[in-house]
Amino acid sequence: MTDALTELLSTRDWLMADGATGTNLFNMGLASGDAPEFWNIDHPERIRTLYRNAVEAGSDIFLTNSFGANASRLKLHDAASRAFELSRLAAALGRDVADAAGRKVVVAGSVGPTGEIMGTVGTLSHETAVEMFEETAAGLKEGGADVLWVETISAPEEFAAAAEAFANVGMPWCGTMSFDTAGRTMMGVTSDDFVRQVDALSNPPLAFGANCGVGASDLMRTVLGFAATGTERPIIAKGNAGIPRYEDGHIHYNGTPELMAEYAVLARNAGARIIGGCCGTMPEHLRAMREALETRPTGPRPTLEQIAAALGGFSSDSDGTGDTPAPKRERRGRRRS
Repeated sequence: MTDALTELLSTRDWLMADGATGTNLFNMGLASGDAPEFWNIDHPERIRTLYRNAVEAGSDIFLTNSFGANASRLKLHDAASRAFELSRLAAALGRDVADAAGRKVVVAGSVGPTGEIMGTVGTLSHETAVEMFEETAAGLKEGGADVLWVETISAPEEFAAAAEAFANVGMPWCGTMSFDTAGRTMMGVTSDDFVRQVDALSNPPLAFGANCGVGASDLMRTVLGFAATGTERPIIAKGNAGIPRYEDGHIHYNGTPELMAEYAVLARNAGARIIGGCCGTMPEHLRAMREALETRPTGPRPTLEQIAAALGGFSSDSDGTGDTPAPKRERRGRRRS
């Protein structure tokens, strides 16, 4: 039986994903330091509104409010035992919204990193990581998610543990890493490294790509790196709405709807088939992105110079793979999740 995402991809050249979860929830009143996943119980209508806003803005896929719904992150809120429950509720609320949309909309069960370090320098074992990811995935599956979506991963070991866990629960999945350190993930993974890992997995994702990071320009450079490998697997681009800046006690992103519309078209032209936003991306950005994708013709693959001219320069001279240096921009702040 074909999964919902594969069916939708078979009918369209591109699909639009959603925008930010955290930024939108903070605007609804979520306090800094609070676990957004508790709102699945305490404020379910606000979570439905989050999902509904994305759908009404044109998203074909939206991610559930379950990014931190694993035992490791929830233990910081004395709720390690509630990972399954909170994940199930996140997906069930999403199922309600998708089923009422009047068109095919994919509910993607968000699975974030554990927040712990794996490998020889870490304390988290592969077996424990798989167990944590499996618990979250099982909750999302029971709640009605169409696919699982692991995101903002930095370490290949953690990505592999998620792939194994998703195979154990029998769910199709997608996965993105965050390339935020001079074109590499925090753990040193390059775009080329990531493609090789994805291809080698016994349970590979339906689609893969990049999310978050520094800004749309840097993410676009990573997308070009994916495409340059010749991969035939659908590529995901989910970039931040500009660069964060701290104002009046809050983090704001400087990306306008017009800039995100340019980003969406460039991402499609670069080879991405699933295009959305990450931090700072609001419904007004999504509406502009959808309109641009629907009305502007597909063009040639953009150059680094064209990306920099449209979205701003890059935060580092290279993407970490030894490529020719690219136009650089002044750093204005650090990313916060």
